[in-house]
Amino acid sequence: MTEPIDPGVDIGHVHLKVADIDRSLDFYCGVLGFELQARMGDEAAFLSAGGYHHHIGLNTWTSGGGSPPPPGTTGLFHAAIRYPTRAALADALRRLGEAGISLGGASDHGVSEALYLTDPDGIGLELYWDRPQERWPRTEDGDGVAMFSAPLDLRDLMSELEPQQA
Repeated sequence: MTEPIDPGVDIGHVHLKVADIDRSLDFYCGVLGFELQARMGDEAAFLSAGGYHHHIGLNTWTSGGGSPPPPGTTGLFHAAIRYPTRAALADALRRLGEAGISLGGASDHGVSEALYLTDPDGIGLELYWDRPQERWPRTEDGDGVAMFSAPLDLRDLMSELEPQQA
C-alpha cells in the first residue's frame, strides 16, 4: 500500500469535448454564469468563476459537430461544480429554471446537496455545495463518512433566495 496523496491536491479544471463552442458558451456563461477568460475562435474557450484562468475548458478539436457517446460506453460520468454556499446553489437552480433546463435528479447526500443535469452536448453535470465537515454524517465508529442518497427538497433549497425576515 502506498502513502496517501498530499491532502492539498485538488481537481483544478475540467476540459470538455463539445460539438459547438457558441452553444456551449450560451449554456455555461449564459445560463450558469461562468465568465469567458479566453477564446480560440470556434476551437476552444476557457471559462471561470472569479477571474481564475479557467475552471472549464471547452474544445472542438476532435468533436466539432459530433454527437454524444452512446449509452453503455466508457467516459466521463459527470463533472461536478462545487458552489460555495447553499444560497449559491439555489441561485443555480433559479437560473436553470429561468432557462427552461430540466434536472435529471436532485439529491441530499448528507455531506452535500446536489442537482444533476446534462449540458447541450449530453455531458453529465453535478452542481452541488458541501455542508461543513462538522455536519457530515459519520459511521458508528466515527472513522468514516456515512454518505447516502435521499431526495432533495427543492422548495426548501429555493427558500435560500427569499429575503430574510428581520
